[in-house]
Order: sequence, then structure tokens, then C-alpha cells
Amino acid sequence: MQARGQADDPPARLPGPAAAPAQHDGPAPHILIVEDEPALLRTLRISFRARGFAVTSAATGREALAAAGRQPPDAVLLDLGLPDTDGLAVIRELRGWSTARIIVLSGRSGSADKIGALDAGADDYVIKPFDMDELLARLRAALRRDARPGDGSRFRIGRAEIDLAAHSAVRHAEADDPAGEDGHDHRQPETVHLTPTEWRLLEILLRSPGQLVSSDRLLQRLWGPGFEDSTHYLRFHMARLRRKLEDDPPRPQHLLTEPGMGYRYQP
Repeated sequence: MQARGQADDPPARLPGPAAAPAQHDGPAPHILIVEDEPALLRTLRISFRARGFAVTSAATGREALAAAGRQPPDAVLLDLGLPDTDGLAVIRELRGWSTARIIVLSGRSGSADKIGALDAGADDYVIKPFDMDELLARLRAALRRDARPGDGSRFRIGRAEIDLAAHSAVRHAEADDPAGEDGHDHRQPETVHLTPTEWRLLEILLRSPGQLVSSDRLLQRLWGPGFEDSTHYLRFHMARLRRKLEDDPPRPQHLLTEPGMGYRYQP
């Protein structure tokens, strides 16, 4: 019997057009399914394995967070009504350190439930019962939003180069910086040191290029409930990021403030 919270068998291939595998390059996308209804969990697990996904499953919020920590998923399908905790708490916890796409699967159809999940950090909301083909289409769309040239983890902010996967940031010298006294060019990229909070804030913005991210959402994703009025924290950390990464911090070109609304990463 499959142990909860453990990786399932490798993706299976079932014959027939309905089980056509998802089209992707490289390793199979890894999906974490969090659902406490055994029959639905089994159906989802079989369906996604048949379409070429690698699948991990969990039946509680605690198991889900442990599983995501052991093997970071590309996307999470999350039921809100879990036996040990509310799914919103799982979303907030994941958003503290994970960039996985989160699609909520819920029987709650009220607007307040949808808004609460999206504000907590979910990327999409699907109401039960749902059509499997529609769920697959929404999942593919969510995964495509992370698709970028290369490995999807490298970004530029002026002369600074950020690699989210490696958690590294370097700042390149200006083209007209003088060479060494011996006539040789000894200029090397300078390592930029970011704090864990700066990394989390930067990653949230970089993963939504050109999009406004509200102050409320940033505060909730960084520190959780209870910090809604702590916008001065955001101003402090954004100022530090600009000093470390922008070419001209007083006149930033990439890490932008939208007064009264939030912040934006402009590529």
C-alpha cells in the first residue's frame, strides 16, 4: 500500500488518446497532490502518472509540507479541507520558501473562499467536482507561466545577475571600469550577499515579471498573518535590495515601487 507523503512509482504510460503524456522537455514535471479523500486521491494519482507526470501524494497538511521539503514540486494540487489544518495555512507556509505553482481543489465555491486562497498565494482555484481535462489544461497553463529561456532561474537587474536555483547573485563591473596597473583586466564579478528575507522577496517579484505584487500579498507571503500594517518592513528590505542590485539605486529601473499599491519587477 502506498505510504502517505512518499513519492509514488515512476510515471506510468497507459495506451489510448485520453492518456497522452504531457509535452515537456527534460525531466517530468513533479506534482504534489494533497487530498484526504482516498478515492479522489487515487484517481488523480493514476491520471497524472498516465500523462507523464512524476507524482507525490499526501493526505494531510503536515505530510504535504514534509513531502515538499524532501522533494520540491513544480506544482501542488491542494484540497483546502484537510483533517489537520486549513489549506490556507499550507499555502502560506509553502509560499515562505517554495515557488511551486499552487492550484486549489475545493468544494467551497464562495467568492470569499476563492479570494482568500488567491491572496494567500494560490495561482488558481478549481471547484469540485471538476473536469479532468480542464484541470490538466489549468495545470499546463500554470507551469507555462514559469517557462523562460534557459533553466528559468536566471535574471538580470542592470549589471547584477541572479540565479534563483543556485541562490547566487553577482554584480559585473562596468564596461569602462579601469584595468589593473599591469595593463591586464583583473575585473571579476562581485558576489552580492542577500539575507534570507531579501531572497524571498526578490524571488516573489522575479517570478512575476512586469506584474504588480500588492503590499498585502508580499507581507502575507513573507511573514504570514498579523503583519498587514507592517509596510515599513517592505520599504526597508526593498531599499536594501536596490542598493545591492540596481545600477542607480535612487532611480531604480527594475525594482519599482507602485505608491500605495505594491512593488513590481520590470525586466
